[in-house]
Order: sequence, then structure tokens, then C-alpha cells
Amino acid sequence: MLKKILKWLGIAIAGIIGLLVLAALGIYMVSNSKINTTYDITVEAIAIPTDSAAVARGAHIAETRVCYDCHGPDLAGQVFMDAPPMGTIYASNLTSGNGGIGGQYSDTDWVRAIRHGVGADHKALFNMPSEAFWSLSDADLGALIAFLKQLPPVDNPHPAPEYGPVSRGLIALTGAFFSAAHIDHDAPRMQEVEAAATPEFGAYLAQLCAACHQADFSGGTHHGPPDWPNTANITPDPEYGIGKWSEADFFRAMREGKRPDGPDIHPEAMPRTIGNMTDDELKAIWLYLQTVPPVASKGKE
Repeated sequence: MLKKILKWLGIAIAGIIGLLVLAALGIYMVSNSKINTTYDITVEAIAIPTDSAAVARGAHIAETRVCYDCHGPDLAGQVFMDAPPMGTIYASNLTSGNGGIGGQYSDTDWVRAIRHGVGADHKALFNMPSEAFWSLSDADLGALIAFLKQLPPVDNPHPAPEYGPVSRGLIALTGAFFSAAHIDHDAPRMQEVEAAATPEFGAYLAQLCAACHQADFSGGTHHGPPDWPNTANITPDPEYGIGKWSEADFFRAMREGKRPDGPDIHPEAMPRTIGNMTDDELKAIWLYLQTVPPVASKGKE
């Protein structure tokens, strides 16, 4: 009797191991397919200015749209993710130095990468948050590219990405980390708005917020590493959102990462560089968020 039990137990264990192997192989194949998917994107022609005012504007956009947080203090790239279950991924060197893309990218390549999340090889860029750049006006996108094109060259080559089992599973099952797979590449963008402390300009700037806080600003699952908290509800709901916040509370949260009614804001999930927006920019976002419909929810999972 004992021998029969052990025999069937062995068969069951072998069956489970076989299923796990098949599942792992399936995840590997599906994730590989998504990693190597190519996108035939119609890239818009953008005028790239060369004047100092435009370059300065581009520098401000790069600072407040978290380019430095991912690509490093000199934008020459750095380790973005280094954990055995997730893998080892480097953010690109944006300069024209050895290992950088700056000396290789055409203006069209820059537009494709920033606005569409697709590299010069027509493959999706890993964790490129193009949702936060999609709504940039042509003038602002041109200014950003103008700034990137004049970066001092830094020699900093990076090895190819190594995807771990967790990241491959997320890619296979959800398409995570590739904004190119989720963006409507043909959707109309917002018209350029005069830069002023107005709700209209705030609506333009707040598209950056929507990239993480969802289109209705109610928060939810973050696009970052699994250990990051869900993004917060930033609608004017008094219980779950920021309905009880003052304008001063909002400024402090953005610039210092301090909530008036809870723990500090996660410094990586909500980079402090966003707080380097001007007073008028932050006020514009604040005014706009007061106009969005309140959502009584802690955020979508």
C-alpha cells in the first residue's frame, strides 16, 4: 500500500514539475515574442529648434518629466533594475558618447522613442513612459529633443538587458513595461496651451500625472517595480482623494513628498524632480485637479 502511495505521489510530483516546465517555456516564448515585436509607426515631422531659449525649455522639461530619475544625473544611463527575479536592465545612455544613442539617433528616431516608446530598431523600449510624453505639444517635444541633442558626450556603454522570470511573466501575461503596446499611436493630441497658472494649462501638464494616476486620476496599479505602492487618488474626493487638501498641501506634497494626512510619498514612485516645476505650473495643475470629477475609490488594482 505504501509503495502504491509513493508511486502515485511520484507521478503527481513529476506531473506538476512537467506542467511548471511547460508554463515556464510558454512564458519565455510569449515574452520573447512581445520583446521582439516591431512597430510600424508613422512618425510626425517635428521642427527641432536650436536657439538657447528652446534648449533651456527642453532642459526644464527633461528635469520635470523624470528623465534624470531613470537615465541618471548626466543622462548617460544607469542601472534601472537589478534584482534576480526581475533581471538587470539599464536605462539608455542618451548622450553621443561611447554606448550612447545621441550620436546615432535622427530627429525621427527621437520622436519615435519619446512620443511612441519605440526605438530606432522599431522594437518597444523597456519601461519608456511614453504615456507621459505623448501629450507634449510639438513645440515642447522639439525643445526637449533640442536639449538632448546638445548633451555633452559621456562614454558609458551598457550590456544588453537580462530579463528575469518575474519580469518575463509580467511581460507575457500583461504586456507590462512596454508603453508602445498600450498607446493609441494615432490618437489626437491636446492643442498647445498658453503657459499660465490656469486650469487649461494645468490640463495640459496633468497628462504627465495621468500616465501613472490613470486617465481619471483615481490612482491604481503602478507601472514601476512590484514593490512600489499603488498610485494615489488625486481627484477632489474628500475621503479617498485630495478633496481636503489645501493648495499649500499640494505644493508640499509635490516638492517635499509630504502628505498632510498620511505617510511620506514614495520617493521613487513619485520622483521629487516633478516638484521642480515652476509655481505657475504647479498652481495650474492644482487648479485643474479641482475641476475633475471626484472618484470615491482607493484606486484600481
